[in-house]
Amino acid sequence: MLKIYGVPISVHTRKVIVAARLKQLAYDLQPVVPVIPDNPPANWRELSPTGKIPVLQDGDFTLADSAAICTYLERKQPQPSLYPSDIRHHGHALWLEQYAGGTLFGDVVHPLFHEVFVHPKVRGIATNAARIDQVLNGAMPNVLGYLDAMAGMPFLAGPALSVADLAVVSNLVTMQYIGFTLERARFPRLANLFDRVLRIPAMTEALRAEQPAVQQMGLRSEFLNAVLG
Repeated sequence: MLKIYGVPISVHTRKVIVAARLKQLAYDLQPVVPVIPDNPPANWRELSPTGKIPVLQDGDFTLADSAAICTYLERKQPQPSLYPSDIRHHGHALWLEQYAGGTLFGDVVHPLFHEVFVHPKVRGIATNAARIDQVLNGAMPNVLGYLDAMAGMPFLAGPALSVADLAVVSNLVTMQYIGFTLERARFPRLANLFDRVLRIPAMTEALRAEQPAVQQMGLRSEFLNAVLG
């Protein structure tokens, strides 16, 4: 059985979990929270050279980085495919997965999550309100505006669900867990994509499974009420 090291609340771990569920690959989740001192296992740097989550173990094979892991899962179980066969759609899927993991996460979700949760609740550091305002008024409108423009094909990379959709929606889930609502009137196409991807059974099941952690962390999940019931 596959082992996935990470926590489901993690944007990148969730993407891998949903990919595994879509492909009906059994896995065992090994909880690792790198931001909590002494939480990772003693051999964590051997498993994850960057110290980040997620990490996949498949027998004696270990792989870090969510993009690499999703590609590996695609080769391990090709159906249903998360990478379009059309060359241009395939290119868009790869690009938008990287955009989600780099720009959307790095410029929007990561700084907001750290200011709202990690700094005050884990590290005992005061929230920097100016930093939050900088993200909300700077990076967020530009990044979400770009994704909104890309979200009408009807998926991000063509007519079928792809790894790009998993990557973007996973970020938007965590963004809303920490209290930053997706502005539906401002980003209608992105909101429509978000709603549709949430209702894909593998995503719904993954979100349902992570709710105990969401509640324990005191995060907000009202936006999922219509999906989870």
